[in-house]
Amino acid sequence: MKKTFLLLSLALSFAVHAQSYPNRPVKVIIPWPPGQATDLAARIVGEKLSAQLGQPFVMENKPGAGGSIGTEIVARSAPDGYTLLAASSGPISIMPNLQKIPYDPLKDLAPISLIAAAPFALVVPANFPASNAKEFLALVRANPGKYTFASSGTGATAHMFAELFNSMAQLKVVHVPYKGSVPALTDVIGGQVAYAIETVAATGSFIKSGKLKTFGVTTARRSAALPDAPPLAEAADVPGYDVAAWIGYAAPAGTPRDILVKLAAEIQKAVQTTDLKDRFVPLGMDTASNSPDEMAAMMRREQDRYGQIIKNAGIKIDN
Repeated sequence: MKKTFLLLSLALSFAVHAQSYPNRPVKVIIPWPPGQATDLAARIVGEKLSAQLGQPFVMENKPGAGGSIGTEIVARSAPDGYTLLAASSGPISIMPNLQKIPYDPLKDLAPISLIAAAPFALVVPANFPASNAKEFLALVRANPGKYTFASSGTGATAHMFAELFNSMAQLKVVHVPYKGSVPALTDVIGGQVAYAIETVAATGSFIKSGKLKTFGVTTARRSAALPDAPPLAEAADVPGYDVAAWIGYAAPAGTPRDILVKLAAEIQKAVQTTDLKDRFVPLGMDTASNSPDEMAAMMRREQDRYGQIIKNAGIKIDN
């Protein structure tokens, strides 16, 4: 009888907690430096949540170790809804497949909702001798091992997306890793490297200025940030090629479900507003949202998919 009463009391306290949540400021840990995509997206959505819920959403940057430092802080925090994570595909979906990390993202975090998807674009030098994706593929396939592709680093999201495309399109090419997207794209512009698959945010200005040309984006739908670029799945005739870097909100495992559901509903309301969508476009991102359960399933799928890409391509990095 006492045990039943205790369980009922706990359930009632959680329900009351969720109903009044938040009643004080909410801290959002961003495991990246200021100005990075996850930082910008989390801040924009956080402003909306503050206005909608009547409490400050205070952003705190904790960069380092590829995002794992800040992610671990949240994973070890109290599951009360007052410490959240600006989660992203790097430390959540990719790193667990490449190196040892001090947390298990599928066990130590409670997904809330996506907030953004960042599409990538396949780009080549302006004078590349192909005018569309199918001509590009025909040329590269006819010269196995001759062409190179750049990425912002071994194991980076750009590397993953390119390896997946190369595999699905049956391209035999040579990877040239760089320390960041800027030097990688500089050499693509200069013709030292044949192509790259990099973020729309990084490539957009070069495409618009004519320094690079693009044959399409990595998502199954066109991106608002680069509306003239077709999906590569169609343009290159690579059915099923549909990838984007993702950004979302998560909490420590054990956070009451009512709080997670409430936050997800508020995020969905926020990302549907025209002004927020408009703010994402120049950042090369599209708004996104889903439920905690949908995000949890997505995280499992993404971790499995990156694991398969890494295995198939034999990608390894120094720990």
